[in-house]
Amino acid sequence: MRFEGPAEAAKKDCANEKKAPGLLQDILALLIKIFVILTVLVLLFTFLFGFMTMPDTSMQPAVQAGDIVLYYRPGKEYIASDAVVLEYGGKQQVRRVIATSGDTVDITGEGLFINGAYAADQNEQEILLPANGAVFPVTVPEGHVFLLADHRDGGPDSRMYGTVAVDTLQGKVITVIRYRDI
Repeated sequence: MRFEGPAEAAKKDCANEKKAPGLLQDILALLIKIFVILTVLVLLFTFLFGFMTMPDTSMQPAVQAGDIVLYYRPGKEYIASDAVVLEYGGKQQVRRVIATSGDTVDITGEGLFINGAYAADQNEQEILLPANGAVFPVTVPEGHVFLLADHRDGGPDSRMYGTVAVDTLQGKVITVIRYRDI
C-alpha cells in the first residue's frame, strides 16, 4: 500500500475538478437540448402536422366547438368518410369527404345519392340546398373531392362552393382532442 502525501492528494483533486463539468456547462447542455427539441417540434408542426381549434359546431357530433384537431399534411389521397381540414373564407374548417374523383353526387328531396345509390350511411332524408350553390347532380372532376359538414345546417360546404381541389386541402384529420373545460 502506498501512502499519498498532501501534494499528491492536491494534484488528484485538481485533476478531478478539471474533468468534472461545472454547473455552467450543465446549464448550457440543458439549454442546447431544449433548443434542439423545440426546433424538431417546430419543424414537425410546420411540414408534417398541423393543428387547429374547431371554431363552430358544423361537424357535431364528431368534432365539437373548441376541440383541438390534429391533422397530417403530406397525405393527398383521400377516400370517402375522411375528415379533412381546408381554408374557406379566410378561416380553417373541418369537413367530411363524401365523394372523390369520378363520383357523381346528387342531392334531391329524397336524400343524398352517390353514383346513383342512396347514401344510407349518411342517415338523412332531407338535405337543404342553398339558393346560390352547386347545381346537382355533380360529377367530381379529377383531383377534386366533394365535402359536406356532418351537421348539414352548420356551415358552408361543397353544396355552396362546389368541389374542392385536393391540392388546396391542408391535411387529413388524425385525432381530435376533446375540449373539457381546460
